Amino acid sequence: MASIPGPDACPPTVRLNYPTAKLSLFLLLSLSSGPHYLIKKDRERKHRKPASKTGLPVWMLGMGAGRWEEDMSHLLALLFRQGVLDEHFMQLQQLQDESSPNFVLEVISIYFRESEKLLRNIRTLLLDRECTDYRKIGVYLNHLMGSSSSIGANLVRNVCVAFRAASEHCNWAGCLRSLAVLEHEYCYLKNKLHELFQIEQQRVLAAGVRYHPLLQ
Repeated sequence: MASIPGPDACPPTVRLNYPTAKLSLFLLLSLSSGPHYLIKKDRERKHRKPASKTGLPVWMLGMGAGRWEEDMSHLLALLFRQGVLDEHFMQLQQLQDESSPNFVLEVISIYFRESEKLLRNIRTLLLDRECTDYRKIGVYLNHLMGSSSSIGANLVRNVCVAFRAASEHCNWAGCLRSLAVLEHEYCYLKNKLHELFQIEQQRVLAAGVRYHPLLQ
């Protein structure tokens, strides 16, 4: 995350509305055929270091899923200490089970996607000081506050509260400052949740289960 990055500067893929239907997951497989290809792959296998069925090196699986769980715990503890997340994030995690193993990731992905639209709209409204629609800014901030609160994005929500106060007073300079802070905290949240889901992916792989992340 020195200038404050806009929402598009964040690592790819965020709103929160619980999905009314499960997202469809598509895996594109590129298959090659022919004798020359098979011979080449056979040679590659002979020189390749041993790997597990998950695709991870055997030495990595030897560390076990426990190491990744410990990394996840450390990262979550940091985010809670910083006030970035609150108990609503833990409640969201509790809704995930074996029947929907990617539930949290799907919800967070929707949150990020929709939040970036809201941030772009707010920035556009602040481009012209004389024509700024503060009422509409307040509507966008209310949406962002609600979705952030639902997923436990505590710090983003708190910045939205201060931002809304500036918009209610038609304080253009104050709105610009609040937008810079909001985009900064939003990008930090996105970076850290991206890191969290990467660790979760490694944990699941180490446990011998295939996992297809949505947040890329």
